[in-house]
Amino acid sequence: MNQQLAHITILVDDYDTAIAFYTKKLHFDLIEDTKLSDSKRWVLVRPNGSGTCSILLAKATTEEQVKSIGNQTGGRVFLFLYTDDITRDYQNLLQHHITIVEEPSLKPHGKVLVFEDCFGNKWDLIEVTSA
Repeated sequence: MNQQLAHITILVDDYDTAIAFYTKKLHFDLIEDTKLSDSKRWVLVRPNGSGTCSILLAKATTEEQVKSIGNQTGGRVFLFLYTDDITRDYQNLLQHHITIVEEPSLKPHGKVLVFEDCFGNKWDLIEVTSA
């Protein structure tokens, strides 16, 4: 069996705010932005690099969805982003005034920091170190 993860949904309150954050501050690529109706769009962003999994930015439309914006995992880290240079990316986060939840530290699996996106979702940024 050959399977791969294609998309992960992040609930947002505004498509354009989300696109701007991910493309201008995190430097993700905008893969698609297709209007599906007057209120719904299919918006995919993806970190540049060799990965194929993308993030579907989905506008919350129900009360339950709105309550989940920024807290889709009950306060835990939601997404894990690997980098080849955590120092460079840490400086980028600081430059763009992105909330750092945990400063960079050395863990058994690499250098790690935790940041929040503009909606409050927690991300691990990881630079894997050699074994």
